Amino acid sequence: MGDYTVKRIDEMEAVYFGAFKRARAELGVESFGMQIIDMPPSFENYPEHDHAEDGQEEVFIALSGGGEIEIAGERFPLDADHVARVASGTTRKVWPGPDGIRLLVLGGVPGQVYEAPGNSKLGEPDPMAN
Repeated sequence: MGDYTVKRIDEMEAVYFGAFKRARAELGVESFGMQIIDMPPSFENYPEHDHAEDGQEEVFIALSGGGEIEIAGERFPLDADHVARVASGTTRKVWPGPDGIRLLVLGGVPGQVYEAPGNSKLGEPDPMAN
């Protein structure tokens, strides 16, 4: 016996038009942030952000597809052969390639206990639903 959860990604609760899978909550992860984000080919609206206010660092891992991640104005490959870590206060933006991208994004604040943001919790309203 053990404590574990296995879920199919496409059956996870999602917000932002189904692109942002609430993977952390679906799996019961409590020690770090984790989302799966699906972006269509050449999608340009992933927000540039830096997490300067909350101190979160993030790791980006492409599960399928590919593209680039722009970090502090410089672009790097983001695909099955590349992983990126971005510290808080450093701008980042994902640029999906022609096949789109499915990303696993891990996050947390160094040296602090993880606190899940409201939009990552199951049952919270979709910010895009009106």
